[in-house]
Amino acid sequence: MINSIKNQKLAWAITGSGHYLRESLGILQALENVDIFLSRAAAEIIKQYGFQAELDATDHKVYQDKTASSVPVELFYEGKYHTLVIAPATSNTIAKMAYGFSDSLVTNLYAQAGKTRVPSIIFACDTVPVLTSGFIESEAPRDNMVQVFPRQIDLDNVAKLATFEHTQVASDMHMLQQAISMRLAGLPK
Repeated sequence: MINSIKNQKLAWAITGSGHYLRESLGILQALENVDIFLSRAAAEIIKQYGFQAELDATDHKVYQDKTASSVPVELFYEGKYHTLVIAPATSNTIAKMAYGFSDSLVTNLYAQAGKTRVPSIIFACDTVPVLTSGFIESEAPRDNMVQVFPRQIDLDNVAKLATFEHTQVASDMHMLQQAISMRLAGLPK
């Protein structure tokens, strides 16, 4: 049985990237009616970066990638979600989605969202426009900063993914926040 849009939630998937993880969790803390889906790597990274308290503070239901068949994706067939957000999304996840692989919880969520025509908003963390310095400063574990140089293949995969129907790619955190706000504002009250 399909739920009415008033009873639907936002599904938010997190992959194994520390790059913009803090900011993604900050957005999640301000949202209501969200289910969070963690890839196996995301569950590790959240602990490694010391962000478990921030995840818990969101007070949202959390699903982890613990089944071979990604059982939680069936919730899309039940009409439980109006939108899927994947943020941050690693270059590995982006590449898999761009070429139709659905072999993990997050890539399965994206495939099932597409098959049920649920709009997806994706923040590909390794593709923030490179500034004049030629690199991006990224947070690493234990409050260290590292330089990240997006590869051309990563940029190409994001461009390919951006052409998919029901998919919006955000190139920075401001665009991610704006896309989520616009999507939520456009839902029936």
